Amino acid sequence: MVCIRRARADDLLAMQECNLFCLPENYQMKYYFYHILSWPQLLYVAEDYNSKIVGYVLAKMEEETTDCHGHITSLAVLRTHRKLGLATKLMTAAQTAMAQVRFENLIFFFYPI
Repeated sequence: MVCIRRARADDLLAMQECNLFCLPENYQMKYYFYHILSWPQLLYVAEDYNSKIVGYVLAKMEEETTDCHGHITSLAVLRTHRKLGLATKLMTAAQTAMAQVRFENLIFFFYPI
C-alpha cells in the first residue's frame, strides 16, 4: 500500500534520490529547499508501507504575472512502483492544492483585509 501525503523537510533527501533514479534532469538540494520554503502546500510524496519515498511531485505558483496559475516542476515515481496510478494521484493532489492556493489568492485580492 502506498499513501500520498504532503512532503516535509525531512523528505527532501529521499525526493532528491528518487529524482536521481528516475529523471535525466537532476536538481541540487537548494532547489528542493526553495520549493518547500516557498510553496510547502504544493509538494507531495508517495510513501510505501516501509516509509520509503517512492515518488514525488514539485509544484509552484507563478507570482510574477497578473494571471495566477501554477505548474508542475517535477514529477517522478520509482520504476518499481509504476503502473499503480501514483503519478496520477500525485498530480491530482498538487492540482487540488494549486486550485486552493489560487482561490485563496483571489479572495484576498478581491476582499482585502
